[in-house]
Amino acid sequence: MAITLTKGNMSLGLGIKLLIILSFFCLEGVCVRGRDLSRTSASKLQGTKLMRGEAFGSFNAFNVRSFGAQADGRTDDSQAFIEAWKEACESTGRVSLVIPRGTYLIGPVKFDGPCENVSSLTVQMEGYLKASMDLFKYESGGGWVEFRWLKGLILTGGGTFDGQGAQAWPYNNCLKDSNCRILPTSVKFMGVNNTLVQDITSINSKFFHMALVECHNFRGTKIKITAPEDSPNTDGIHVERSSRVFLSSSRIATGDDCISIGQGNSHITITSIHCGPGHGISVGSLGKYRDEEDVSGLVVRNCYMKETTNGIRIKTWPNSPGSSAATNMTFANIVMNNVSNPIIIDQSYCPSSSCSSKAPSRVKLSDIHFKNIRGTSSSEVAVNLECSKGIPCQNIYLEDVHLNPSSGDKRSISFCSNVRAKFIGTQIPPPCS
Repeated sequence: MAITLTKGNMSLGLGIKLLIILSFFCLEGVCVRGRDLSRTSASKLQGTKLMRGEAFGSFNAFNVRSFGAQADGRTDDSQAFIEAWKEACESTGRVSLVIPRGTYLIGPVKFDGPCENVSSLTVQMEGYLKASMDLFKYESGGGWVEFRWLKGLILTGGGTFDGQGAQAWPYNNCLKDSNCRILPTSVKFMGVNNTLVQDITSINSKFFHMALVECHNFRGTKIKITAPEDSPNTDGIHVERSSRVFLSSSRIATGDDCISIGQGNSHITITSIHCGPGHGISVGSLGKYRDEEDVSGLVVRNCYMKETTNGIRIKTWPNSPGSSAATNMTFANIVMNNVSNPIIIDQSYCPSSSCSSKAPSRVKLSDIHFKNIRGTSSSEVAVNLECSKGIPCQNIYLEDVHLNPSSGDKRSISFCSNVRAKFIGTQIPPPCS
């Protein structure tokens, strides 16, 4: 229903005006104005039975509760989510999948497209989603909740993805077993274009919290990610084979990289990220597999690292099976607070004891800028540039670096290998020769 007020309407009596004001959508005690559902709290729609494609303003809305979701935290609500998504995806125009407040046990669930006749698709998530703890339900390397082959997806609402990872972490043994079963990523975006993820929380993922694969024009902001600092492989956000990704204004505290940039990425911008605990913001690891694609056009700026094991890190494997490159990267205005390895290039990266080959990395690193990096280092070597002896680093610039030791007893130092870095402005620790 839509009511248009014209100049002629302005002469209506008080009773008629009140009638117009009260002309909402009122169904089973829930009133929704004739406006976009994106402005309507999903919790206000909880329990209503009308949400099988009922139009609210310019949205067609589909409430998982109307498809049988119990939201009691014990009943498996996966099928209700799948059925609600199916009808939403087959709808037309502007569509919303509504997940009201409540606790939902689900997974794994795939939200697949393309939704041919949908112009925009909003997942209005205010609920608390808990992942199934039955590991046999998940594909190795797959996801718990996956969004695939979609355009114009908006995921928002303040809800939480709880991966319930604590019981799964002991099975994360890939460093010891090359044939290991890879645990599921909590939220995986595969082949999505023109995406916005905003005001979403992820806690205690079994593996990565979020992963972007083959995504383009992706914007993530106001994301909160939390897991214990000893939780294995719980990268906050991993990006791979994607372009034009913007990540901003988020807090990540986890057991691995806060953000990891894998192979095949271009035009990635990361700003205003609070990282810690965790392993910092990393490029890589690169060069482990054959036919990896290049990385270029990365910008990381205005970020804060607190008590992380690394600050800004670029890591590549030795004995690379193929050649690739990581180039045109800028790290600027980064504050380090008691960080071990604030600036580190490691082209002999090997997290296990199984790397016996001494063959150098074949990943070429060039045109990398570190600007205005300041704060404190908990390790003696505050700047560590260990490049490949097979392909030495080229055009590495350090400008206005000021990294004091966390304790006043020792001086921080720099270490360089297979690189001729260019130093500009303030340099604490002193440049390596």
